[in-house]
Amino acid sequence: MKTVRVAAAVIRRGSRIFATQRGYGPWKDGWEFPGGKIEEGETPRQALQREIREELDTEIEAGRELARVEYDYPGFHLSMICFDCAVVRGDLTLKEHESARWLTLGELDGVDWLPADREAVAQMKQKF
Repeated sequence: MKTVRVAAAVIRRGSRIFATQRGYGPWKDGWEFPGGKIEEGETPRQALQREIREELDTEIEAGRELARVEYDYPGFHLSMICFDCAVVRGDLTLKEHESARWLTLGELDGVDWLPADREAVAQMKQKF
């Protein structure tokens, strides 16, 4: 099974966490932390900064690792690292996502997360 390595941003502003809703593909409408594939030669943090620039027209600073998820989707294995992130510059403009919400810790279970992101949420709750 093919392994896809991704980095995801848990962008926080005060006590709220930024969640995005996929706007395309087989997992359209599912909620996720923004980010994307780690390309050859990139570190996970470099990939994350590139992906957030491309997807949200925003510069972020990636801090500590919050979660590490291994999940088998139909057709591929996902290996995801989630980082605690802060906006350095930009307005989080949605370029690829259908929607976005700022969620409190108590609201995290109120959206339909993609399966791997659901596991990331469970791990993160233990760290906040």
